Amino acid sequence: MSYSIPVTVAYGDGIGPEIMEATLRILEAAKAPLAYETIQIGEKVYQSGHSAGIRPEAWESLRRTKVFLKAPITTPQGGGFKSLNVTTRKMLGLYANVRPCISYAPFVATKHPTMDVVIIRENEEDLYAGIEHQQTPEVVQCLKLISRPGCEKIVRYAFNYARQYGRSKVTCFTKDNIMKQTDGLFHQVFDEIAKEYPEIEAEHWIVDIGAAKLADTPEAFDVIVMPNLYGDILSDVAAQIAGSVGLAGSSNIGEEVAMFEAIHGSAPRRAGQNLANPSGLLLGAIMMLVHLGEGEVASKVHNAWLKTLEDGIHTYDIYKESVSTERVGTKEFADAVIARMGQLPTQLKAVHYASVKAEPIKDKLSVRKPVTTETVGVDIFLYHEDRDAALLGEGLKQYTAGPLSLSMITNRGVKVWPDGFAETFCTDHWRCRFKAGDVNNVPYEEILQLQAKLTEAGYRIIKTENLCTFDGKPAFSAGQGA
Repeated sequence: MSYSIPVTVAYGDGIGPEIMEATLRILEAAKAPLAYETIQIGEKVYQSGHSAGIRPEAWESLRRTKVFLKAPITTPQGGGFKSLNVTTRKMLGLYANVRPCISYAPFVATKHPTMDVVIIRENEEDLYAGIEHQQTPEVVQCLKLISRPGCEKIVRYAFNYARQYGRSKVTCFTKDNIMKQTDGLFHQVFDEIAKEYPEIEAEHWIVDIGAAKLADTPEAFDVIVMPNLYGDILSDVAAQIAGSVGLAGSSNIGEEVAMFEAIHGSAPRRAGQNLANPSGLLLGAIMMLVHLGEGEVASKVHNAWLKTLEDGIHTYDIYKESVSTERVGTKEFADAVIARMGQLPTQLKAVHYASVKAEPIKDKLSVRKPVTTETVGVDIFLYHEDRDAALLGEGLKQYTAGPLSLSMITNRGVKVWPDGFAETFCTDHWRCRFKAGDVNNVPYEEILQLQAKLTEAGYRIIKTENLCTFDGKPAFSAGQGA
């Protein structure tokens, strides 16, 4: 071919170099018109003093090529090291994670031979914002951030994906019966955007029962869209019940840049043994070829891979004597796929991808309407070692500022004053709610006055959260009605 498409490649850690080498050999055999820029990421980069696991010059390559094929990496535990996956997704705006989970029965063992589910996971926010603090000796905190623009982008992407690939239903999983503000917003936006796609069925499940249904009856689902944490967990679950996490690839899509990878980790215990299954990364590379408009090459590679599975040429992780004909290593599996280039499967469904390059996604965000915001109180969080809630309440209720007075104390979200239960266990972390009664808008100066009084009295303030209304509606959790 007379042209080549620049792609940034990272070989990663553990089994990463082996499966990347196998994947690139297969792409070369298929004559994929790609030119690779190799960068180093992961464990060695972390150890050299780069806490994000990537060097500045590597970012330049990613921003130049706008396409990233990445093998799995190892993130050191503890010590303030940031997940490179999370950093890359957020820095480059890769807001949509797409993970097809398909069964390949009878050639790969599964209890769900007709499973064909695509999980679309929000990629930038939720608990993966990574904002954590130790607030007291006994309590640590992780902030769950959900934004309306983030919800709109991922939900609309899910419906567009369903429309583009001829899928008939989009399901939303949340836990908005408990997290009414954060997950409630995600569900609300889902319902709003679903109306723009009347030809596609839309449904919502609470994530726990939805996960149970997914594990038991995955054929009931088509496309599932979820906030970040649920999507991360359940895409692995879905891949495993389809047959193997090792067979799952994924794409991470943004307006300008896209990243493609396997969903499994670096498996350092298997490194250097010619054992690892390269299928997950290869399927990620096939998604990359489709993204680049190389549908013909993508179809050739994918069908050769399906024919290899069909012929029983399997790595150790999916080898089964009753179905497999040969147990092979990483290199030999790649050789088998290459040998079948140009062939079609006869039992598994052959694929055909259109040669249409993905257009940059420009978000259609709703117009932000003017909102009337009023402050009606403040939650003041205290570090207080005495576990006697009644004593704390009696001490705090004497402190007021303007209309603000103590209305409630909770401990780990449970109301313990007034009228708390002696059976409720308390830690050293207290949320003390001061409300303004019938006053609609509390000046911030009065909140500062209240904090000053408490500080002077010897109370240790951890943080504060203003209690606001938006267009008259409370925008904070009720705290058991108080």
